[in-house]
Amino acid sequence: MSLSASQVALEARGVGKRYGSTTALEGASVVVRRGSCTALVGESGSGKTTLLRTFNRMVDPDQGVVRVAGEDVSGLDPVDLRRSIGYVQQEGGLLPHWTILRNVALVPWLCGDGDADQKARDALALVGLPEGTFTRWPRELSGGQRQRAALARALAGARTTLLLDEPFGALDAITRVGVQRTFARVREELDLTVLLVTHDLREAFELADQVVVMKGGVVDQAAAPGELVASPASPYVAELLDKAGVS
Repeated sequence: MSLSASQVALEARGVGKRYGSTTALEGASVVVRRGSCTALVGESGSGKTTLLRTFNRMVDPDQGVVRVAGEDVSGLDPVDLRRSIGYVQQEGGLLPHWTILRNVALVPWLCGDGDADQKARDALALVGLPEGTFTRWPRELSGGQRQRAALARALAGARTTLLLDEPFGALDAITRVGVQRTFARVREELDLTVLLVTHDLREAFELADQVVVMKGGVVDQAAAPGELVASPASPYVAELLDKAGVS
C-alpha cells in the first residue's frame, strides 16, 4: 500500500555510505509510516546502525536522500535536527556526573524551555521510574532503570519520533521484557513513530509493525512480520527466520 507524503515520518531512498574500502550502505531504502514502529534487523555489519544514524545526521551519506517529516536532512542544521528527534543508544548515554532529573531535562533546557524540570519529571513518571530515583546518579540505578531514564530523556522534549539503537540489548532477559513492555505502552499512548535497531528478530516481531532485514548494507526485505514469515524474499531471510525460530 502506497503512503501519502503526510503519512510518512522517515524516508531513505538509495542511500549509500562507504568508509574507505568498506561499504556500509549500498542503495538502502526504507519508509517509516507516521505513528508506526519499524525494526532494522540483520547481522553485525549489515548497516543497521549506519542507516539509523543518517536520520539525525550522525552519519551523512555519500549518496541518496534522507527525509524527516518530508524535509531533506542534508539541508537541516544537525544540532536542531538532533534536538527534534529522540535518540536512545544501547548503553543509554546518560551523563555520569549529572543526576537522573538533570539528564532527562537536558534537551528541553537546551531548547530554552523554562519548564524543563517538570517535563523531565513527567517523562520519568511516564516510563515508570519512582520519584526517589530522580536525584540519584546513573551509576546508582540498575541497568533497566538507566534505560528507562534514557527513554524518558528522549521523550522529555515532547518528541514524537524516536531512533532506538539496540536499546534493550544489554539487559538481562527479565529486565528486558519489562522495559520492552514499558516502551510498547508508551509508544501506543503517545502515538510515537519509532525506528528501532535490533539484532533480535523475536524482539522485532514483538514490537514492530514493519521489519526491515538488512545484509551487507542492502535492504533484503521490508514487510510486516506476518508477511515476512509467509513470503520470505530470499534464502537469507528464510535462514534468519529459521535461526530465530519464527518461521
